[in-house]
Amino acid sequence: MERRVRNAELAISLVLRVGVLVSVAVIAAGLGLMFAHHGEYLPIRGHYSYRELTSRSTQFPHSFKSLGHSLARGEGRGVIVLGVFILILTPVLRVAVGVVTFLYEKDLPMALVTLYVLVVLVGSFFLAGA
Repeated sequence: MERRVRNAELAISLVLRVGVLVSVAVIAAGLGLMFAHHGEYLPIRGHYSYRELTSRSTQFPHSFKSLGHSLARGEGRGVIVLGVFILILTPVLRVAVGVVTFLYEKDLPMALVTLYVLVVLVGSFFLAGA
């Protein structure tokens, strides 16, 4: 039984580590693309300020469709948004792995509670977007 618990802990830890590392790598690649395509963003002093680049008026993709178009065009800001999306999904995937690990441990009550948390979590994303 102890081995199963340890395996479950390792799986959850791996999901969190990999999710964060992949997210950071994707965001860094997006920043590299953005600065490669827009060299005018690089100087600290110049026409563009970092406040302007991070303001609400900056055209970052706000839907899956616009994200897909941005990624297809190879835009750095689309890649950055994808990295942030991966970072947001990491804890959701952690809860999903929790459901599987509780089923693996044959702990049905905890699996059901964790499944309920997963349903509420995923549902909140759809409600927030409505």
